Amino acid sequence: MNTKQINEQASPAGALSDSRQTAGSSGSKALIGVVGLGNMGNALAATLLSNGHAVVAYDRNPQRVEALRVEGAQGTSRITDLSHCNMVISSLPDDAALESVMLSLPGGLIDILKPGALHISMSTVSAELSRRLEKRHTDAAQSFIAAPVLGNPDLAKTQRIFILAAGSAADMRRARPLLEQLGQHIFELGEDPGAANVMKLACNVMTATTMQSMGEVLTLLTKAGIDPHLAFEVFTGSLFDGRVHKAYGGKIVDRRFKPAGMTAPLAVKDLRLALSEAERQVVPMPMASLVHERLVALVAAGWGDLDWSALGALAARDAGLDGAVSA
Repeated sequence: MNTKQINEQASPAGALSDSRQTAGSSGSKALIGVVGLGNMGNALAATLLSNGHAVVAYDRNPQRVEALRVEGAQGTSRITDLSHCNMVISSLPDDAALESVMLSLPGGLIDILKPGALHISMSTVSAELSRRLEKRHTDAAQSFIAAPVLGNPDLAKTQRIFILAAGSAADMRRARPLLEQLGQHIFELGEDPGAANVMKLACNVMTATTMQSMGEVLTLLTKAGIDPHLAFEVFTGSLFDGRVHKAYGGKIVDRRFKPAGMTAPLAVKDLRLALSEAERQVVPMPMASLVHERLVALVAAGWGDLDWSALGALAARDAGLDGAVSA
């Protein structure tokens, strides 16, 4: 199938004439596929479009595809329509989803992409899967780097996420100009792609344990008669003025758990992956284990659609405070 046929079948008539020129002209930017159009994938695709790239947006959910078509992307729900992309960014929720798209037989994306194509995995997945994908891409004469992100979709829309990237030096040189358009800083973590995933999981452990501790102390102070907003001001105006304290602590004191930047079930998955890696490395992580159980308790309480900062609401509920979660 040639590019013209793909455009005619996957998008409204005439909607992509400018994108085809951008992708095909001399010295133009590469044609980029975005796989997975959840909150983060949508934000990444929108940023690429705002930077003048021709984007092929893929998701199994037609409503998500249509939302990117309106923004100017070529939308498709057929994986084969990514075969002509020079680069593909994946942003999928877990190992199973990424493995299904990339390795499903017959017709996983690795089988469909052309030789020389570059896959940038921005999903939070296991190190083992990234290493396996790198090998499969290499066998197919393709390139791969892992580049999970720190930050939420709102930060992604304004190119303020932090990117944790790892892969071969040559692949990193090729990917870096694009990554620089997506985030405010890129941390290169060596040639093992799994290192980027372990780093991301470690960051999420630190974020989750911070939210758990803030939820506990804010609940203590509230029951002791201290306004939680005043307590938050003291914390963030003194020794606890980090981004995590301010961003997630603010959600806890204001009870702003919707819309979720990351839902509790996804956080459960991330802590589970971190603990699995810790077991493999023979590293006890008692605090991570505790917070993993607290996140499971969030889901069990029926709060699985809330942001993971609702750990603060769980602490308040357990202490007998009413109205732990706003309507």
